[in-house]
Amino acid sequence: MLYFLISCVSFILLSKSFTNNPLPPWEGEITEMKLLSIWFWGELSSFLVSWIKESRVAISFFQVSRFMPLKKMSLSSKVENVVEEKDDTSLLDLPELALECILGRLSPAGLWSMSAVSTSLRDRCRSDHLWEKHIKQKWGRVIGDAAYREWQQWQAAAARKGPTLLDQAKEKGFFDSLSGLCPFSWFRPKSERINKSRCSLPVDSIMAWYLSLEGGKLWFPAQVFNRENGHVGFMLSCYDAQLSYDLRTDTFRARYSPHGRRTTEETIQWDRIRAPPVDTPPHVLHVSDCLNDLKPGDHIEIQWRRKKEFPYGWWYGVVGHLEPCDGNENHCHCHHSDAVILEFNQYNLGSRWRRMVIDRKDHQEEGNEVDGFYGGIRKLYNKEEIAKWMHLWPTQILE
Repeated sequence: MLYFLISCVSFILLSKSFTNNPLPPWEGEITEMKLLSIWFWGELSSFLVSWIKESRVAISFFQVSRFMPLKKMSLSSKVENVVEEKDDTSLLDLPELALECILGRLSPAGLWSMSAVSTSLRDRCRSDHLWEKHIKQKWGRVIGDAAYREWQQWQAAAARKGPTLLDQAKEKGFFDSLSGLCPFSWFRPKSERINKSRCSLPVDSIMAWYLSLEGGKLWFPAQVFNRENGHVGFMLSCYDAQLSYDLRTDTFRARYSPHGRRTTEETIQWDRIRAPPVDTPPHVLHVSDCLNDLKPGDHIEIQWRRKKEFPYGWWYGVVGHLEPCDGNENHCHCHHSDAVILEFNQYNLGSRWRRMVIDRKDHQEEGNEVDGFYGGIRKLYNKEEIAKWMHLWPTQILE
């Protein structure tokens, strides 16, 4: 029945590679790719059928030997040789392309488990190109160059102190779902039996980078939207913080600057975190390189801090029209003026936070101890960034 099922699956996959319509000359490359697909699936199905047959021979021998009396277990040397030869069949006998496709579809937990099968699979499963995909898929939106530099420094300090990344992963219960999983000994070639202690993981590998993030001991720099769980005083803002991941709850912990209302926050969801869009430290004035391009309707982020000793946060706003302008695009000349109006429409019209004016030609930090200090500006060109701010828009206008 199993052979029939594999044959059916192979036939379906092969049939999808054909078409009833004749191909025009310019589709020669597509035809070549389909032929390669036919060869690939044919080779894979042939291997699976052969492998299952051989495995069943070995299993049958094991079952017979288990229940027969010891005095009746003497088999001919030919049968022993057959069973010995069948034991040499392994996953590594798959064609190179097929094996790469299988490993490329494994989850991080699957790669972790498969790396315990043999030394060859261990090296393959730790390859950077396999883990780069998982890093981008899960962590790409929340880590940047600053986080990578922080990890390198953390790795150097950890190497001087003690436990390896693998030890830390075990200590934190990393991949606990695999704890009862057998090491798939029937995948291993006879010549490649891996010992109980795994070789140390290269400290600069992408897999080590992934494990450091998942383990939760690494605190890395990122930015948090609407800090303090959406406190009214931080609506439509984004502040720098040191973050640590909690694998159990799939949330983050944050440590903010010691200046301000609060220094820590728990259970932060993924959608409130981003990688820093610019490499400007939170206490440094950002160099505004977009001032000459600003015009009414543009979306911007501007640095703001309550006091000089506080770190900057990034606040969302839009470029507005000057007082004499009626907003008609055919008659608007606001983009030619040295004065630029910034509007924060999350506040009501009478609020002191609603509007401010900056000098396009000579903008530096400006403000006072009452209204706070406005710093550098970055124009938003990415539609996804703008949509993120719209998603965070408060349900009520702020005072």
